Amino acid sequence: MKTHSSRSKHGFTLVELLVVIAIIAVLAGAGFAAGSAAIQKAKKTTALATCVAIESAVNNFYTEYGTMPKDKLDADTTINSDDTNLLNVLLGTETSASPLNTRSVKFLSVKEGKADKNGLIYNTDGKTVKDLRDPWGGLFKIMLDGTYDEKIENQPTYSTSLNGRRVAVWSGGADGVSGKGNIADDVTTWK
Repeated sequence: MKTHSSRSKHGFTLVELLVVIAIIAVLAGAGFAAGSAAIQKAKKTTALATCVAIESAVNNFYTEYGTMPKDKLDADTTINSDDTNLLNVLLGTETSASPLNTRSVKFLSVKEGKADKNGLIYNTDGKTVKDLRDPWGGLFKIMLDGTYDEKIENQPTYSTSLNGRRVAVWSGGADGVSGKGNIADDVTTWK
């Protein structure tokens, strides 16, 4: 004689479903945290690569022309990466009446950005440069040795002097604040 069990073998109990859902939630949370950390690390790497590219471009310009890629510097000067004159000089696209980059050499090569997000941003005409943004959408800071003594002094953001340098470049990082706030997220060419 067959006896029938009151429990069906075709489905899951509510407890089993809740346990599976809880396990999936824990794994998803751990995956999100690891993914977010990886994304931030990738952004820092991209920002550092751009900072180094800017620094190399300025140094190569100096080697080529014996001057800084900016007119009328009489002291160490900080410039934002929305200075279209500096960007055009380094990109070799300068159109002024008295160009600094007379041979139109392209010293700077960086990723192009889209819609004010990050990278090299062009105006709506697609030809003229608007600015250069870090991966978080902020501007890079570029300090040029305007005294030509190979020292970056009175660097206002970090209160440090950098010997043996013609240029220092940095980004405020994820918080967008340089030298204050979360300094650990700042990206610099001298650390």
